[in-house]
Amino acid sequence: MTKEKLAEIVIDRLKKEYPDAECSLDYDQAWKLLVGVRLAAQCTDARVNVVVEELYAKYPDVDALAEADVADIEAIVRPCGLGKSKARDISACMKVLKEEYGGRVPEDFKALLALPGVGRKSANLIMGDVFGKPAIVTDTHCIRLVNRIGLVEGIKDPKKVEMALWKIIPPEEGSSFCHRLVYHGREVCTARTAPFCERCCLADVCRKQI
Repeated sequence: MTKEKLAEIVIDRLKKEYPDAECSLDYDQAWKLLVGVRLAAQCTDARVNVVVEELYAKYPDVDALAEADVADIEAIVRPCGLGKSKARDISACMKVLKEEYGGRVPEDFKALLALPGVGRKSANLIMGDVFGKPAIVTDTHCIRLVNRIGLVEGIKDPKKVEMALWKIIPPEEGSSFCHRLVYHGREVCTARTAPFCERCCLADVCRKQI
C-alpha cells in the first residue's frame, strides 16, 4: 500500500471516529490562540484554559497585554511552566501586533513566523483554525502517530514531518487531520502507556512501529 493510499484510509477513519475534533485551546479571537499555543508548550491545554481566564480578565485585548508589565504576565502564567520565557514572548508578540498590525493577527505564514515566540506549529495552527487555510500542525501527538502508523518512517524533527505529510495529505484535510490525531493520541494511541491497539480504528492498516 502506498503512503498516499494509507493516508486516505487513515483520514477517512479518523473523520468517522472524531467527526467534531477541533482545537482544545479556548479562544474567541486570533490573538488569544497565539497566547494559548505559546503557553501550551510543555503544558496541557486544560491547564492553559484555566490560566488564561485570569490573564484575559486582567488584559482583555492586545493593547492591554502589550502594555502590561512582563513580571505581571509571568505571575499569572507561571502555573503553565517556563513562566519567564513565555511571559517575555507573549509581551513581545503583543507589542508587535499592536505596533505593526493594528492589533490584528497577520494572515500570512511568514509574517506569523516572524512574531516573537511563534514557530511553525503555532503558525500552522493559526493558519488552519483562524484563517481556514491549508495547515499541518506537527505537535507531539502528530509526530508519534504518523511514525507509528507508517505515514512517515523514523522522522522526529517537526519540520521534516510536516514536509513529508504535505506530500501525502490533501491540503484541505491537513488541519482537521492533525486535530483528530491529537484526539486519537490522547484516547487510544497513547504515549505514556502501551497504545490500545485492540480498540483502534486503524488496527488493520497501522504498521505498528511502536
